[in-house]
Amino acid sequence: MIVRVLNMKSKNVRISLLIANCSLLLVLLTLMILLSLTLGRYPIPLCEILRRITGHSFSNAQMEAIFFNVRLPRIILACIVGASLAASGATYQGVFQNPLASPDILGASSGAATGATLAILLGLPSPWVTLFAFVSSLIVIAIVMFFGERTRGKKIVGLILAGLMVSAICNAIGSFIKLAADPNNVLPEIVYWLMGSLAKTRRRDILFASIPVALGLLPLLIFRWRINLLTLGEDEARSMGINVRRLRSIVIIGATLATAAAVSVSGIIGWAGLLIPHICRRMVGNDFRKLMPASILAGAIFLLIIDNIARNLFAAEIPLGILTSLIGAPFFLWLITRKGEIW
Repeated sequence: MIVRVLNMKSKNVRISLLIANCSLLLVLLTLMILLSLTLGRYPIPLCEILRRITGHSFSNAQMEAIFFNVRLPRIILACIVGASLAASGATYQGVFQNPLASPDILGASSGAATGATLAILLGLPSPWVTLFAFVSSLIVIAIVMFFGERTRGKKIVGLILAGLMVSAICNAIGSFIKLAADPNNVLPEIVYWLMGSLAKTRRRDILFASIPVALGLLPLLIFRWRINLLTLGEDEARSMGINVRRLRSIVIIGATLATAAAVSVSGIIGWAGLLIPHICRRMVGNDFRKLMPASILAGAIFLLIIDNIARNLFAAEIPLGILTSLIGAPFFLWLITRKGEIW
């Protein structure tokens, strides 16, 4: 009886800590969204935003047009992309039991890059570039999983190796496309897309990305407690009655779908999926019941901060991929030298 009471108290404490951590991140995300809405080449006062939230109109039509057509869609998409990459990175790190796993480990990013560069080379409009990137990313992942499931030995190792090989092929195809592209007009556009940016965000991008991202993140949230069992190894998970192959396929497909949708609308943005899960582990631990929602919120906050720096630091906007590498890599070095295990 005493043990049961202690277990109930321990469970209540864990739930309280989870609510507290997620509430803190949610408050930080809300504050960051409000701050982001005020920043830009055309500043919007916070009082104007609060008046609009309470149902009043902006002071002038230009401010309203910038808010609804440029500023708000970009901020929403930054949250979607950051949350998707961070949640996918946490999932891959757990499933593959590798602290260096990131959303592009199975070739989702390289597949999207190949499709986007091909669409740009063909002179297709922006919506088709996004569609090509999304579809090619899914095709590459399907190829990786096809070969990964047919490798001998451990399936996890087979998936990683298949991802590396297929990514190498995609990179070679992308390099050939850049070689064939017009160096004056087409090549700069390809290079800029590959560096990642939200500068051309439109409402249609949110509509395009939100559905597959939601479909991808939903199973990760539903089965997040079972991902804990996958981190123990296949034999231990099977001994607890888990269908390892089915569960691993579900969470990999979910993480891949979210990654493909995010990359297709933003370009290649590194480090969010690698760095944020490790930061969240320091905050909430390795339990995916807490780690997954924390990673989603922290990923959105991280990319919002990066995007604010990218569009406000200099007169010319900096691609997000450059900033995430410049900020993420040194921070990760600092993180791994701190006391406590990173994994």
